[in-house]
Amino acid sequence: MAGAEREECRVEAVDVHAFEVPTDGPDGKEQDGTLEWGSTTMVLVRVHAGGSTGLGYTYGDVSVASFVASQLAPLLEGQGVLAPPALWYRMGTHIRNAGRPGVGAMARSAVDVALWDLKARLLGLPLVHLLPACHDRVPVYGSGGFTNYPPGRLTEQLAGWVDQGIPRVKVKTSREPDRDPQRLTAAREAIGDEVELFTDANGALSRKEALYWARRFHEEWDVRWFEEPVSSADLEGLRLLRDRGPERLEIAAGEYAFTSQDFVNLVEPPAVDCLQADVTRCGGITGLLEVAGLAAARHLDLSAHCAPALSAHAFCAVSRLRHLEYFHDHARVEELLLDGTLSPAGGALRPETDRPGLGLDVKWADAEPYRVYGARPVGPHAHREK
Repeated sequence: MAGAEREECRVEAVDVHAFEVPTDGPDGKEQDGTLEWGSTTMVLVRVHAGGSTGLGYTYGDVSVASFVASQLAPLLEGQGVLAPPALWYRMGTHIRNAGRPGVGAMARSAVDVALWDLKARLLGLPLVHLLPACHDRVPVYGSGGFTNYPPGRLTEQLAGWVDQGIPRVKVKTSREPDRDPQRLTAAREAIGDEVELFTDANGALSRKEALYWARRFHEEWDVRWFEEPVSSADLEGLRLLRDRGPERLEIAAGEYAFTSQDFVNLVEPPAVDCLQADVTRCGGITGLLEVAGLAAARHLDLSAHCAPALSAHAFCAVSRLRHLEYFHDHARVEELLLDGTLSPAGGALRPETDRPGLGLDVKWADAEPYRVYGARPVGPHAHREK
């Protein structure tokens, strides 16, 4: 597409879809420290302009799809597509009263990613080359280790990631704390002494409980990362753990931060040793770039929460990049529903640079059995993702 044509490019249509994929956990369930679930829902947005289609997605309730359709899609139609941040601010203003955090933030994130993907496709660039990339790959850690996994499933999963060359793995803990010593001993035996072991309580513990377990985790199993030992809303509790826990055990949180102020609250004064951000919740790529600047200014590393197919591109633009959570559920869902997903190599995900945008296309035939919102595209926008 010629430069003048690109300048005139405007949003022609937006379509929204949601797919609910059952988990593959024991009895169809997975558990962490505070929650049990039986499925994962991907809300996928496509934005069409100039003969190309950009896609973005988030993970949340199907209500996110309704929010995109009712609040954001009408706002985008007819708008120019070459300045995603301008549309990001426009969306933020528009949803002030509808609800900017939570569902609103996830909806805005999915649309923002689709707009960045669309711009990269129109320019014929891989998204990583459109963004202000500081890296060409993102280190990963294997994440799963759900609290309802039997010992064999737990150790097989962890050892499988190590066999793939991933040098760090994470286990969910603290649903039944008295069971954790046995689980962590099995985990450490499965991965050996050279692999880093992380834990995630998902906010299940009180402050004193968390401090007790932080010391045991580090001293007995050499755990180096304790994620959300207390609720991420308990900023004083996180600071207590950060200041009084073992020196070499890092406290992490941020996956449930939706707005810039949420991240400011975590770093002023510091409540974490390493900040986390989820590109599908924090406002998409535009929001992530703001968070990356905040982390750099506070001399904190930033770790990517989940959505590996998106995060592999987006987090290459994070100067203080630590790593990416290669989450079992999301990796499985993305591989099932999308063509062009990435697999770890050498302990990292490296964005493909021979395909424009994110390099992703929807596998409509495979996705259709899981549809819970929208309709399979027909007509001029049915398969236009080039």
